Amino acid sequence: MLKATGHLAPIHVIGGGLAGSEAAWQIARTGVPVVIHEMRPARTTPAHRTGNLAELVCSNSFRADDPETSAIGILHREMRCLDSLVMASADANKLPAGGALAVDRGQFSEFITEKICSEPLIELRRDEIEGLPPDTWDNVIIATGPLTSPSLAAALGALTGEQNLAFFDAIAPVVHRESIDMDKAWFQSRYDKQGPAGTGADYINCPLTKDQYTAFVEALVAADRSEPHPLTGEFKDTPYFNGCLPIEVMAERGRETLRHGPMKPFGLTNPHSDSAAKAYAVVQLRQDNALGTLYNIVGFQTKLKHPAQIEIFRTIPGLENARFARLGGIHRNTFLNSPKLLDGALRLKADPRLRFAGQITGCEGYVESAAIGLAAGRIAAAERKGEVFPSLPPTTALGALINHITGGHIAIIDAGPPSFQPMNVNFGLFPPLAQEAHGEKRRGAEKGLARKAAMSQRAARDLDCWLNQAQADG
Repeated sequence: MLKATGHLAPIHVIGGGLAGSEAAWQIARTGVPVVIHEMRPARTTPAHRTGNLAELVCSNSFRADDPETSAIGILHREMRCLDSLVMASADANKLPAGGALAVDRGQFSEFITEKICSEPLIELRRDEIEGLPPDTWDNVIIATGPLTSPSLAAALGALTGEQNLAFFDAIAPVVHRESIDMDKAWFQSRYDKQGPAGTGADYINCPLTKDQYTAFVEALVAADRSEPHPLTGEFKDTPYFNGCLPIEVMAERGRETLRHGPMKPFGLTNPHSDSAAKAYAVVQLRQDNALGTLYNIVGFQTKLKHPAQIEIFRTIPGLENARFARLGGIHRNTFLNSPKLLDGALRLKADPRLRFAGQITGCEGYVESAAIGLAAGRIAAAERKGEVFPSLPPTTALGALINHITGGHIAIIDAGPPSFQPMNVNFGLFPPLAQEAHGEKRRGAEKGLARKAAMSQRAARDLDCWLNQAQADG
């Protein structure tokens, strides 16, 4: 634990989600005092259910954990190297999930809340910041996430002259494990893959025949849906984030879409079948808490009305008598046109005392949001101490993500709607490899895997050099 450096004024962090909690933690690690403002539980949101910090409101998965084959796995590795509180909690509260890193959502947020509340350099205030922060706050991180309070969102819009962009996000239902019929379902990870806390049999799988799948898709397309409330300002042309499409929207894109998406049967074999044949489609459920009493239906985020959800999801073999701990829902997210509004240090060009972090910047995903919070916290702390924060290499996952948010995206058009959209970290954000590193003699999938491995090795090397240089400068 570091002591406060001199008599530095505190940095204010608005928002106690993943990004805000990570930012506050990183600031305190440098010896700078920080005040974190969280409006919950006094004022709640359509998606949150508790007053804990860093509450996970959608999936409990941090996605793939393998840094050799996935960009998010590289970001996991970098976050661990940078003393991430979010990754420490994820690793301490992980659940079996094949090759993914999934967590007990309750224990995850409780871990972070306890760490933040026990850190002497962090003061947690349960209050809502209505409008812009006071002028006396000269170093502020706004990490209010996609559910920013209307008053603050309106103030930011007035300050920037920009209309906030928006997209809809949907939540998947959660089922009580004991209500699943295991005479029809079975445990297996896809291709029997083991993950961070896995055994190779980490998902509950429910098989569908071709006729059952066809009937299921037809029911989804015809079902009653919840619509945005007319008083919330949510317009019918607001888009969905492609990484979290409602299942009924996917079904409308083609009858085979779900079979090649969340209901793909590949890598799974039904042990209840006499011929051990592959199912035509498979619904997977992933463990949602450490006790193993709750499972969420993977990829089944939805805006169906609750009675329709119960009726349709109970047609899935094995879920005929399913009891739901939580049904799916929908909420509206907001984010900035960051490439136009923010500078390379994540500061608002119209008011540089304000720095942004998390999903409001236009990154998508738990780890991505926390990663931007980590960077914002370290940059803000360096600024408070009069130090220069060296830019992260764009060849690293975190550097590539920041580069995309602050200027890597093109086609910023002043006239007409902005084209900037939320994005997960992916290999397309990384600079190309040198020609000789591509593996010219390889073909197809082998070449792709070699390319990803080379990018991973380059990212690890460049982050290590950056850390060594930062320590030497410090």
